[in-house]
Amino acid sequence: MNQRTHLGTTYLDIAKGAVETFMKLRGRDPASRGDRYMLVNFEDVPFGIKAGWKESHATFMTELRNLQATGLTTIGQSLRTAFDLLNLNRLVTGIDNYGQGRNPFFLEPAIIITISDGNKLTSSSGVQDELHLPLTTPLPGSELTKEPFRWDQRLFALVLRIPGNASVEPEPLGGVPPDDSPITPMCEVTGGRSYSVFSQRMLNQCLESLVQKIQSGVVINFEKTGPDPPPLEDAPAEAVKSSVQPWHCCHKLIYVRPNPKTGVPIGHWPIPEAFWPDQNSPTLPPRSAHPHVRFSCLDAEPMVIDKVPFDKYELEPSPLTQYILERKSPHTCWQVFVCNSAKYSDLGQPFGYLKASTALNCVNLFVMPYNYPVLLPLLDDLIKVHKFKPTIKWRQSFENYLKTMPPYYIGSLRKALRIMGAPNLLADNMEYGLSYSVVSYLKKLSQQSKIEYDRLIALIGKKLPPEAGIKVRWRGGGISLAQRRDFIQQLQSLTGEAPALPMELNPKEFQGFHLALLNKGLKPQSFRNPYDIPRSHLLDQLSRMRRNLLNTSVCNLRGQDSDQLHSVPIAQMGNYQDFLKAAPQPLRDADPEQPKRLHTFGNPFKLDKKGMMIDEADEFVTGPQNKGKRPGDSNNMPGGGPKRRRCMSPLLRLGRAYTPPVTPPASPRPTADMDENEDTPEPDLIINHLNQNHYGSDTSDSEVDHPSGPADHQENHMAEDPQDLQHTDEEENGQALAGELLPGCEGGAEMVLVEDQPHRFLSPAALKKHIHTETTKVNNELRALITKEIRKPGRHYEKIFLLLKQIQGTLDTRLIFLQNIIKEAARFKKRVLIEQLENFLEEIHNRSNNMNHVDTL
Repeated sequence: MNQRTHLGTTYLDIAKGAVETFMKLRGRDPASRGDRYMLVNFEDVPFGIKAGWKESHATFMTELRNLQATGLTTIGQSLRTAFDLLNLNRLVTGIDNYGQGRNPFFLEPAIIITISDGNKLTSSSGVQDELHLPLTTPLPGSELTKEPFRWDQRLFALVLRIPGNASVEPEPLGGVPPDDSPITPMCEVTGGRSYSVFSQRMLNQCLESLVQKIQSGVVINFEKTGPDPPPLEDAPAEAVKSSVQPWHCCHKLIYVRPNPKTGVPIGHWPIPEAFWPDQNSPTLPPRSAHPHVRFSCLDAEPMVIDKVPFDKYELEPSPLTQYILERKSPHTCWQVFVCNSAKYSDLGQPFGYLKASTALNCVNLFVMPYNYPVLLPLLDDLIKVHKFKPTIKWRQSFENYLKTMPPYYIGSLRKALRIMGAPNLLADNMEYGLSYSVVSYLKKLSQQSKIEYDRLIALIGKKLPPEAGIKVRWRGGGISLAQRRDFIQQLQSLTGEAPALPMELNPKEFQGFHLALLNKGLKPQSFRNPYDIPRSHLLDQLSRMRRNLLNTSVCNLRGQDSDQLHSVPIAQMGNYQDFLKAAPQPLRDADPEQPKRLHTFGNPFKLDKKGMMIDEADEFVTGPQNKGKRPGDSNNMPGGGPKRRRCMSPLLRLGRAYTPPVTPPASPRPTADMDENEDTPEPDLIINHLNQNHYGSDTSDSEVDHPSGPADHQENHMAEDPQDLQHTDEEENGQALAGELLPGCEGGAEMVLVEDQPHRFLSPAALKKHIHTETTKVNNELRALITKEIRKPGRHYEKIFLLLKQIQGTLDTRLIFLQNIIKEAARFKKRVLIEQLENFLEEIHNRSNNMNHVDTL
């Protein structure tokens, strides 16, 4: 499978792509929602089962991509593993119904698709010319069926024959021929087929054919018994003379359609077993996987009675269906039998018939009660003549019929009589024909199958144990003798050359590694006594010790390339959680109450709103807050860059001073700049203005004082470097400077670009409106934070009063704000907090009265 084609890809790559294409084609069918995909390769059990009953679709796809073509072509063992994996749960569910007839409506349809290169079958015993499946298997109850497969399992093979060189001849049109590899007979036995694939186009054609062959049904062997039917008047003479016809023996599928209402097939009558059950027999005879149904070509009348249920199955197109449809006799039928199903007859009694549909577009198999030509007239008399009041003669005839009927039909017949309205014709104590030992054995098999099922499910997904090898030991962090400088100098003075040392020494690079051994008999040598070394190995050991000591090898090997350390496969690039688990534990946060910011790796919109810091106060205020903005407002300009997110940094809060760090004095300004600034008149109030002498060497103040009046607030921002202050432009609307990252902001996402605008001074009305807008924003943020603190359990209210001291605005604004906070606390019945808030409100009242009293004086 590692050989390359003329397309440039290997057979294994083509096989993986074929599986994905098949799944896409199958996914178009609505019935594919109940599909389950399993993956088996040529490794030993259970390591060869890559995806089984419990593995998800993601696991299947991962294992498919990780497949590698290694080992032997043990296709027989792998097929046996695949069949055993499918049959593992059948005894637990009981759908095979051993010894009690075959129910076509009890099925688990499955197809096994084998993708191979068609080369020789290699195994540990040599090269095989034929495909052989192992006879021994750990599957419980495997002796009850002669073959390893079941009648609802079919095998298909895609044999890749794509050449390495592009063919000049055009591709043959038409169907894909079967392959001549040893797997083809196995496919035909199960009811499938093989495909010989010579190009990518043929492969796609085969995949579409396989998707169409996914049908719910079971495979049956139909064989003719008795003489041929009389020939048709317009039949050719050659067909009349030939003795063996293709329609005499067909190995085809019958479709078992699910009920449209329930989605599950519904049936009433089984196909009889090929033996008469004996209550004295301690064991069951093994059955063949596909029932052998014989049909008689004698024309018979199709019998159907009202209120008596029957099952109807459509036959897959075959030479048999074609022959029946060519006869154009939809009102006659051919009866079907199972040999040895009756007690005293080799051929058995009819259990149904083959009949062409009225429209002559298909052939149907009607499954009726066993020996229906006897039973149906009796039931017809019971309904129409006796009116469900049977006479003694009728009962005797009915009991005679029951003696010729296999006992496992009693359950189905009882249900049919209940549907008809005659539930009391059969006694409740009638036996089903199986001995006690057989019944107990089947129950025991069911329990063993469940145990084996659980054991195998637990083993799937485990990796192969590593082979024995030499463990690479790390001798600690000490410097070896060959790395000491004095030893290197002395060695160089003696030998004239220094030992070649690797440029990068990583002692942990090979920690935990095992060196694989080609010779399994070789053991790691850890000689502590020189006399333990054999005489014949002395020279080899001496040269080995010299190499290890001086490291004078020709090339220095490193376990990984420097670029390889940072390369990650594409399939693992999104696996950020594993990276976080392997990362070292971060330090404890300085402020544990600060909400943690989650990483935005992958989808930036997938954030935890509960744990995130609230950046906009509008999220807590009901109703739209931006109704009052004018179209010409600078904050609402279209295409003017990203919307600014407010930061919880104390630098952005109005009315609070900022203490700068101690820095060296700024360099003196150029004279041109000084003249420019001297000619510019300085206004009374400038928003976001930085005093250029704030960092001067002769400045004695450590902080800037701000007036405490309600309309006299200023907002100060500092540039990144004090030496760049002369190049700092004045801004408006409280925007931070370029490249400035304020403490408390959320990482680099809070970088705000400065609009390159000329100096502009605000009019008194605009200034008043701007201050009111900023005050409202700050108060809304404070209200959100205080509300969040009120909702927390406990009586830790220090942070609430800390936030209340930062309220902006006039006295009336503060009082209204405080009353709203008291109402919010009343909602959560915080009595202690309400009492403290009322005292705080009274304190504000008293302070304002004292200020008014001083003003009047």
